[in-house]
Amino acid sequence: MRVLMFSWEYPPHVVGGLGKHVMELAPALAEQGAEVHVVTPAWMGGAPEEHSGNLHVYRVAPPEGPFDDVHDSAERTNVRLGDVAEALVGDTGPFDIIHAHDWLVAFAGERLKHAHKTPLLATIHATEMGRNHGHLYNDLQQSIHSVEWWLTYEAWRVICCSQYMAWEVQTYFHVPADKIDVIPNGVDTAPFERWRDVDLADFRKRFALPHEKIVFYVGRVVYEKGVHVLLDAVPKVLAAFPDAKFVIAGTGAMLGDLRHRAQERGLSGKVLFTGFISEEDKNRLFALADCVVFPSLYEPFGIVALEAMASRAPVVVSSVGGLAEVVRHAETGITVYPGNAESLAWGILHTLREPEWARQRAEAAYRMVKEQYNWRRIAEQTLGVYDRVVRERAQADW
Repeated sequence: MRVLMFSWEYPPHVVGGLGKHVMELAPALAEQGAEVHVVTPAWMGGAPEEHSGNLHVYRVAPPEGPFDDVHDSAERTNVRLGDVAEALVGDTGPFDIIHAHDWLVAFAGERLKHAHKTPLLATIHATEMGRNHGHLYNDLQQSIHSVEWWLTYEAWRVICCSQYMAWEVQTYFHVPADKIDVIPNGVDTAPFERWRDVDLADFRKRFALPHEKIVFYVGRVVYEKGVHVLLDAVPKVLAAFPDAKFVIAGTGAMLGDLRHRAQERGLSGKVLFTGFISEEDKNRLFALADCVVFPSLYEPFGIVALEAMASRAPVVVSSVGGLAEVVRHAETGITVYPGNAESLAWGILHTLREPEWARQRAEAAYRMVKEQYNWRRIAEQTLGVYDRVVRERAQADW
């Protein structure tokens, strides 16, 4: 099975769940015997080519800006992605399937599909309309939505990471239900397990006093992640549990405003905005945290919640999107009402006040992650979709 995969993100350029998904899926597919060729823009450098067994990565220098907007950037970059892919076909022969991850690489995927009559598979990680709660407010959002629709139309099949995302794709793009496969994201537990028995006392001093309980958030600091709701919940938590310390890691458009709000409310000593942190520091904070919270307003899946669960950290999440499917209330975590600071404060307080219950939920979550969300299983499911598409293609006229 020869797979041509297009992705806007790939290490060292990983921004969110899409990048993490592809960086884990591609090598897992290669380990299962697929010959995987990943074509990606070299946004943050990296070797132009990497070859390791069945996995081949090609980082393409993007065109020089300035760009009018992200749509213009995507179109112009896709020309180069498509050129490299065309050269690959010429040098190494045809592919069995083309796998495009989200709209940002739709143009190259569609180009290679029609040029070589190769079936196109699309994974939709999020939608523009979903991010905006069912609305499109400007021309750029409308143009992105149109490309997303076009990609799902051109695709032989569509993969979604959750039942919630499958609903979005059916609702917003009118994709037939029998054209969609739901395959979840996953997590490799090894990077998190390594910190289980390590003494992290000195590292912990950077973030909290010895008597304080750490409530940890990590992710983009943007509206859809609900960090502002978390900040609204902080005084409610501190009123009942003064020894809580909130550590908020990540960057984004709302970071400056939230730092200012925390200062205005006199919370600076109890809320630490770290900005960007490394993967290793994130994993160590997961290991230390007494409560990890994800208060998202929109979340197609929530791969970072799986990472926290892989660390055996007690989680509190909004009952929204894919998070509501991953976290079972009172079994593997606590779920709260999205956008509701009172509910979020209750979930955090319950976790801090009942550490034994929190530990039991965290252990159950860890077992679930190991059994259901490992990349080997996800790669096998993805290969099953590949096999189906290739068989159907062999029986179809183009």
